[in-house]
Amino acid sequence: MSGHGEAIPMIARRSSGLHGEAHVPGDKSISHRSLILGAMAVGETRVTGLLEGQDVLDTASAMRAFGADVEKRGETWHVQGVGVGGFCEPGQVIDCGNSGTGVRLVMGAMATTAITATFTGDASLNKRPMARVTDPLALFGAQAHGRSGGRLPMTVIGARDPLPVRYATPVPSAQVKSAVLLAGLNAPGETVVIEREATRDHTERMLTGFGAVIETQDRAEGRVIVLHGQPELSPQTIVVPRDPSSAAFPVCAAIITEGSDVVVPNIGLNPTRAGLFFTLRDMGADLTFENMREEGGEPVADLRAKFSPDLVGIEVPPERAASMIDEYPVLSVVAAFARGTTHMPGVRELRVKESDRIDAMARGLRANGVDVDEGEDWWTVYGRGHGNVRGGAVTVSHLDHRIAMSFLVLGLATQDPVRVDDGGPIATSFPTFEPLMTALGADIAREA
Repeated sequence: MSGHGEAIPMIARRSSGLHGEAHVPGDKSISHRSLILGAMAVGETRVTGLLEGQDVLDTASAMRAFGADVEKRGETWHVQGVGVGGFCEPGQVIDCGNSGTGVRLVMGAMATTAITATFTGDASLNKRPMARVTDPLALFGAQAHGRSGGRLPMTVIGARDPLPVRYATPVPSAQVKSAVLLAGLNAPGETVVIEREATRDHTERMLTGFGAVIETQDRAEGRVIVLHGQPELSPQTIVVPRDPSSAAFPVCAAIITEGSDVVVPNIGLNPTRAGLFFTLRDMGADLTFENMREEGGEPVADLRAKFSPDLVGIEVPPERAASMIDEYPVLSVVAAFARGTTHMPGVRELRVKESDRIDAMARGLRANGVDVDEGEDWWTVYGRGHGNVRGGAVTVSHLDHRIAMSFLVLGLATQDPVRVDDGGPIATSFPTFEPLMTALGADIAREA
């Protein structure tokens, strides 16, 4: 039994000739930010490709509560913004559901306006500490009153006369950085954030797209981001890029499955997220970036992946790990079909994800006839070359969506079918995975 009810056992069989377009879900990080910045601009922002998961819909509701007009007409979301500093006081408690990103960004966006708002969430969100955001927001002059340990439900009283802030983030966090920058929009002068380690830069890119003046420099103390306060943000037309972590699965499936030629349109190629695609090219994958362009300040392309019989194992640069941490499980599947060894150092964080992903993948690959070595923060896959991976095992997903999808991709090119004990968790990140893959021609099915 799994946490979401009955287990859903699944099987993947050797396939050939995956063809077509794979439309993967929109990027969650960019979806949240497009609604919030649209609400802080003057005029109508239009958004297509928004990820309509519950987390993002909760952020849309929050923006309505602060006075923005947010509605979906046809395929497009229309956000009638109220301008920087234009938020009105919500008439009810703001429920952010399960979304840590949503609540932290919205708190930042309202912290420098003289209004009061109370935030809550589901049981899981109400356990998570908010002090990492409310501490820097206090420097602007905002006050926060929550339960012990700085937890939700929490009331935030926005600063009447906000001060500009200079803040060094104590731990790398794109959420904290983003909350401080959003608060800085309605403060006079320059708000400065210093990161010892650079994190995802979606907020900086989108602020620039909306017309804010923001400068980033890499200095001895780290990455220094300077935002000029009180801009007028101009409404934008945003096409939300598709999620690169979801794109990884159809891309890798095409590379290892004989006779394949698959296009995955509108994929975000933000350098802080796209390490996998550069690594696959280093291994000799036939992967091209077509129709390169910019959407909402983000680099975007259509990925075209073809069957690549001559893959070679490589040493993956450890400095690339942060930009592809979620993609190592499916990379290890591709490595099994390469000639030679693929060594993946600097991946300690994989041991504390939804499961210990190094252990889960190493066990499953070995069960399917692939040799793997592992250490605390590295692992090595000894590739067997195309056509030489046995398969045939039942693998354990550990309630981890990425492990489940990775082994289903493996089974598309093994000699014998690969089974996964429970594919149920796939729905958390990629609910359309099954129909999308079968439409391309993949032999993936649920087992009774």
